[in-house]
Amino acid sequence: QLQMFMRDINRRLRQAIEEVQMVKNEFQPYSHITNDIAGLNVKLLAKPVEVTTVSTNIAGVKIPVFEQIAFTGPNYSLFGTPAWVDKVLEQMKLINTKQAQLDILNKQHELLQKELTKINQRVNLFEKVKIPECKEAIHLIRIKLGDEMTAAVVRAKIAKSKLSGVS
Repeated sequence: QLQMFMRDINRRLRQAIEEVQMVKNEFQPYSHITNDIAGLNVKLLAKPVEVTTVSTNIAGVKIPVFEQIAFTGPNYSLFGTPAWVDKVLEQMKLINTKQAQLDILNKQHELLQKELTKINQRVNLFEKVKIPECKEAIHLIRIKLGDEMTAAVVRAKIAKSKLSGVS
């Protein structure tokens, strides 16, 4: 189940990276004007206030899942700023939203990869160490039981011969 989910996460990670890159490429023409527009810090307005996640359980591992993102409301004069400020702000919020989703997918990947590594270590421990040790122990026990059975038969024959020689 973990491996199947890891494949899904990897696919979604590649898709999210492409989406972030695509949105950044669309934003490229506006990137040089984001610093300070008429005393307005657009980067600060586009910065997320809160990223909300919910936890879900995948094969015993709690992972965060993106739920929503919150930004500050527009606290600037809509009439005192150029019209394209809204477009730039919207694009930057979209970039930050996609980046937050990508960050959460990376966290999911990291947590699941860590758990998958632990599971692989346990499987290897049992397959390569513990099972061979048990097989060797079973082999030694069989030899010991065989020796004891042989000794018991020999003792029984000796006892029988002593009993038949006495009567």
